[in-house]
Amino acid sequence: MNDLQTRLTRHLEQLSRDRDPYFASAHHFFVQQYIQQQFAQWGTVESHAFTVQGRTHHNWILDLPGRQPDRPLILVGAHYDSVPGSPGADDNATGVAALLEIGRALAQQPGRSPVRLVAFDLEESGLVGSRCYVQHLHQRQTPLGLMLSLEMLGYCCHQPHSQRYPPGLAYLYPHQGNYIAQIGPWSAIPTMVQLWWGFRQAGVRSQWLPMIRRGHIVPDSRRSDHAPFWDLDYPAIMVTDTADLRNPHYHQPTDTIDTLDLAFFTGVCQGLINGLRSL
Repeated sequence: MNDLQTRLTRHLEQLSRDRDPYFASAHHFFVQQYIQQQFAQWGTVESHAFTVQGRTHHNWILDLPGRQPDRPLILVGAHYDSVPGSPGADDNATGVAALLEIGRALAQQPGRSPVRLVAFDLEESGLVGSRCYVQHLHQRQTPLGLMLSLEMLGYCCHQPHSQRYPPGLAYLYPHQGNYIAQIGPWSAIPTMVQLWWGFRQAGVRSQWLPMIRRGHIVPDSRRSDHAPFWDLDYPAIMVTDTADLRNPHYHQPTDTIDTLDLAFFTGVCQGLINGLRSL
C-alpha cells in the first residue's frame, strides 16, 4: 500500500458514517470539522453559508495558488452529506477523501492554474449546496475556467456486464465497470483528454461522454453538483464511477469501505492530481 492509498484509507475511515444533516447531525458535524481541519493545513478555510428552511448550512472552501496566477480558476467540488442510513463510503466519502488529497498535493506542488476546493452540503437534498454556491459566483460575475465534480470514485468491477448504461449508450462503451467516467459538454472534450492522460499515467482507464443541452437528454448525467454549473453556463465535468449504474450498494447501508477497490480509487485520485497539475 503506497502513501497516497494509506492517507485515502484513513480519510475514508473518518468520513464513512451516516452524514445526513437532519437525521445524523452529530456525524454530519464531525465530518465538517474533519474537512476544516484537513483544509486548514494548506491555507485559510472559508465558509459559504446558506439557509434552507430556517437552518444554516455550510459549503467549505480552500483556495490554492497556481504557478500562473493569471490563468482562469479551476473549482473542484465534492459533496460531504449522505443519504439517511448509509455510511456513504463511495457516495461520497471517496469524493471528499480525493478532494483532501488533491489539496495536499497542489499545496505542496502547485499546478499551472489556481484551484478552489469546495466541499458541498445538501447534494442529496437536490444539489442545494452547489446550487446556492454557483448562484453566489454568478451574482459576483466570478469567472471559472472549469468546475470538476467528484462523485463516487471508488467502486470497480472487472466482471463481464457489470456496467449498465442509460438507453442507447451500451453499444458505445465497455461492459466492464472498471474505468472512471468523465461527463461534460462537447466544448470540454480537450479538457477531458488532458484528464484522460492524467488517469492513464496513473494506470486507470477512463471514458468520456460528451453532452449537449446541459445533459437534459440523459438525465443520469445531471445527478451531481456539476449540474447547477451547467445550468448557468459554466464549463463543468463530473468524474464518477457511475454510481448505481455499477455500484449495487448505492444509497444502501452496505455502502462501506470494504466494498471499494482502494487501489483503483488511489489511481483515480492520482490521475486527478496529474490532470489538475497540467490544466
